[in-house]
Amino acid sequence: MPVATLLPFTATPNRKSANPTSFRLTEKFILLLVFSAFITLCFGAIFFLPDSSKLLSGVFFHSSAVETNTHTGPDSSDAGSAGNDDRLLAKIKKDHEKALLEAKDTLQKLPDVIQNDILADKAKVTKESMGKGGKDGNNLPFIEYHRPPGATGLEPQDPETRERRAKIKEMMKHAWDSYKRYAWGSNELRPVSKQGHSSNLFGSIKGATIVDALDTLYIMEMFEEFDAATDWVEKSLDFNVNAEVSVFEVNIRFVGGLLSAYYLSGKEVFRRKAVELGEKLLPAFKTPTGIPWALLNLKSGIGRNWPWASGGSSILAEYGTLHLEFMHLSRLSGNPEFAQKVMNIRKVLNRLEKPQGLYPNYLNPNSGQWGQHHVSVGGLGDSFYEYLLKAWLMSDKTDEEGKKMYYDALQAIETNLMRKSTNGLTYIAEWKGGLLEHKMGHLTCFAGGMIALGADGAPGDKTGHQMEQAAEIARTCHESYARTTLKLGPEAFRFDGGVEAIATRQNEKYFILRPEVIETYMYMWRFTHDPKYREWGWEAVQALEQHCRVEGGYSGVRDVYASSPNYDDVQQSFYLAETLKYLYLLFSEDDHLPFEHWVFNTEAHPLPVIRKDKTDRPNEVE
Repeated sequence: MPVATLLPFTATPNRKSANPTSFRLTEKFILLLVFSAFITLCFGAIFFLPDSSKLLSGVFFHSSAVETNTHTGPDSSDAGSAGNDDRLLAKIKKDHEKALLEAKDTLQKLPDVIQNDILADKAKVTKESMGKGGKDGNNLPFIEYHRPPGATGLEPQDPETRERRAKIKEMMKHAWDSYKRYAWGSNELRPVSKQGHSSNLFGSIKGATIVDALDTLYIMEMFEEFDAATDWVEKSLDFNVNAEVSVFEVNIRFVGGLLSAYYLSGKEVFRRKAVELGEKLLPAFKTPTGIPWALLNLKSGIGRNWPWASGGSSILAEYGTLHLEFMHLSRLSGNPEFAQKVMNIRKVLNRLEKPQGLYPNYLNPNSGQWGQHHVSVGGLGDSFYEYLLKAWLMSDKTDEEGKKMYYDALQAIETNLMRKSTNGLTYIAEWKGGLLEHKMGHLTCFAGGMIALGADGAPGDKTGHQMEQAAEIARTCHESYARTTLKLGPEAFRFDGGVEAIATRQNEKYFILRPEVIETYMYMWRFTHDPKYREWGWEAVQALEQHCRVEGGYSGVRDVYASSPNYDDVQQSFYLAETLKYLYLLFSEDDHLPFEHWVFNTEAHPLPVIRKDKTDRPNEVE
């Protein structure tokens, strides 16, 4: 095709020229300028739109893409091929002529009109790429994002508090930078040996520390680090693994972490990943009762329980600690199945008779009957009680069933498990077949914060009584720290044989950077503003810095009663998710993640209250 036929215009007939085949310099410039504008419009728009092939067929040509005949067979011949070639060339010529006419019409439009046309076509292409029912390629409904108040907070007014909070942010930076330098992409960090560490709790899923730390990075306004973590999640977080995982741990750390990151930042990648993982966990509920398995192969969907659990039972703290995340998964995915699964767990529990009103730690998912009658508010039981209360709070206090189950359980705990030592320390013992074991775990120390959080909704006139209980538990747990050499709390401590709040067995003397005591300090500070809770928290900070900080991060220690630390060489992901977050909030103002708008899951991932009136949205925070 001659070059001249590509031009949508001709020289004006009245233009004088000494030589009709030549142009003055000015004319050449104008010609070049117009030609460049045409090329830029035609081809620049192609790259501007998300789907160039759809652009060519739908924006300029308004016809199907050029068809090519690639069929060959025993009856094809040279003559047939020649005929096909002629038809193909004719179609190409026709499409080109049509494109030139439409391009000419386009060039005659005003720039604003051209831009609006491009935007309209882009919106059309985007709409066509959406699935049915207004859902995207991941089958997720459109949700208008509104950030709840308090995602980030103001600087504390008190200079000392401000300085202490800044110190905790520096600790987070040391923990994060060490992980990024020595173990990026691994689940956790070995800070002494400076390498990655992976627990079998997560199977082949990687990046537990990254996902667990996302919201802590955000609320501490470490946005550069948050962006790096977001980029890793988008490109590298993969759930398509042929591996067995702990449903509980993956839910509270990965699902909870992704949900929280979404609600804080509004980034869609977190919603997509959370729902994707939630869907992969659903096969765990394929049991006769709907009580989920503890372990699940994410590829095969085959589940089982821990071999050491009583009679093949599921664990109370594991199947009872899915509610918050699964309610939000239903909300964000439009799939009611998530909520139905966790509500069915309640139906099973409500049909069962509770010994002394207590919930045993073991429940058989096949028979729907209790296993061994062992009750604990620490390991194996703890977060079940926490989620009953928080389900009510997260529902904007409309979940009356969750509320009743919580306060009834708390009354049974007070009657059967809560005791005072000879010297007046309140503790929560464990119950085994009607007999009490007078020990309290570090995990149980979360109960001080839980009881304080629920005190305001307590039935009758028990609010003051429950706040007193919470304060007494906080004091006992502080004593478990103060009575050690390293000023760090043991994994469990006892109230028998003449000792109080002291670990007497070697396998209970370790400290693995756990958050539960700090968590209770934070709640007690928020509700009382008694300065001792900040002082106790600062004592913990000093002990962490002196005995757990190493060049490559933070490590747990094997014996808190030893004169010098013997490191376990693991920086747990929950140290960044929980311990440092609760310390930071302890030294923050109350408007930072305020309790009227946020509820923390058991891994300290903040989730917003689901308002009963969906039109009553909180103001978006810039």
